[in-house]
Amino acid sequence: MNLVAIVGRPNVGKSTLFNRLIGQRQAIVSDVAGTTRDRQYGKAEWTGREFSVVDTGGWVVNSDDVFEEEIRKQVTLATEEADLVLFLVDVKTGVTDLDEQVASILRRSGSKVMLVANKCDDNMSRYAASEFYSLGLGDPYPISAATGGGTGDFLDEVLKRLGEDTKADTIDESIPRISIVGRPNAGKSSLINAFIGEERNIVTDRAGTTRDSILTRYDKFGFDFYLVDTAGIRRKNKVREDLEFYSVMRAIRAIENSDVCVLLIDATRGIEAQDLNIVNIIQRNSKSLVVAVNKWDIAQDKSQASIKYFEDTIRERLAPFTDFPVIFTSALTKQRIFKVLETAKQVYLNRKRRVTTSRLNAEMLPIIEATPPPSMKGKYIKIKYCSQVPDTQVPTFIFYANLPQYIREPYKRFIENQMRLKWDFHGTPINIFFRQK
Repeated sequence: MNLVAIVGRPNVGKSTLFNRLIGQRQAIVSDVAGTTRDRQYGKAEWTGREFSVVDTGGWVVNSDDVFEEEIRKQVTLATEEADLVLFLVDVKTGVTDLDEQVASILRRSGSKVMLVANKCDDNMSRYAASEFYSLGLGDPYPISAATGGGTGDFLDEVLKRLGEDTKADTIDESIPRISIVGRPNAGKSSLINAFIGEERNIVTDRAGTTRDSILTRYDKFGFDFYLVDTAGIRRKNKVREDLEFYSVMRAIRAIENSDVCVLLIDATRGIEAQDLNIVNIIQRNSKSLVVAVNKWDIAQDKSQASIKYFEDTIRERLAPFTDFPVIFTSALTKQRIFKVLETAKQVYLNRKRRVTTSRLNAEMLPIIEATPPPSMKGKYIKIKYCSQVPDTQVPTFIFYANLPQYIREPYKRFIENQMRLKWDFHGTPINIFFRQK
């Protein structure tokens, strides 16, 4: 899936445009420069095509040199990772020194850049947008992110510049794709090297375009899958790079290209906010999850009580989705690394699990009859029939009821928990919908 990054100096409307593209108010919008501290990630859809959007917030308000410390590295990372960069400028304030410096980076990057003149609320401001031709990035595209003015034609142009989604013909869609994701220094490269070993002749590399994740065919020891590797691509030589933003951009690539995500957590540091950001992306993309706690060989306390505490803490932080495997491993000593692969393979099979309609009704209807949905407004809700939807990305089930609009989230979770007790969906999300009978 294509990745689009929104860049620009503070307070030009990046978060407003981000919210407009994804169709919801996810990013906080304020007139105060520097409001967006966390990187926002979402999906946009236009004329049946989806693409990912990243809002490159995170400005340091009190920095002595905002440009050097923040804008340069964010713009640089965005141009390296994104298929299209939307350079947002403010037609109300005109060309500023920061705009010119950002434009200078973008011109040298060789990336696809679309110059977007925001806050064009009337015809006069549209004429004023011609001032931005001086940035040397082509035609400024006039829009109003706040009102939505011009965004339809703008999105048509975005899709045109993105072109078709590229997918290599050599990729076998029937083979599982497993990605190793996690924050920097969690041991992703070490784990991938431990998997591949030195028998390189058994591994077939397919290098994609420079901005694609690298798919490695792994077919030994009874396994056959694609390893979606983002860990070792294009090492950065700048020590002060924005590691958090860098790793999340890479994680988006890996996650969207995979079926099962192995989230690597550093045993010496525990689960942190960045891990939660990556899990959030995994869940939004409906991918299956295996948690691997790496560097267990140097953990100070390896007792069963410590393992249980660590595992309980992980599940608590990742709630409400808690039905996933947790494996304690070490890429350095190769302790339980094949357990990670075996578990990922089983989770993939769980993802493909199909339940016959007859068995589904035989198992679930008695449970529903014994514990029906709570009545609403004096009306009783009756669920009469259920079935699994064929050919879906994740297991999806429909329950037909007389008053589906009255069924609330707690009962939906109850149904999901009962289904997980009956069938092995360990590690994979399932979708449950209630429809009119």
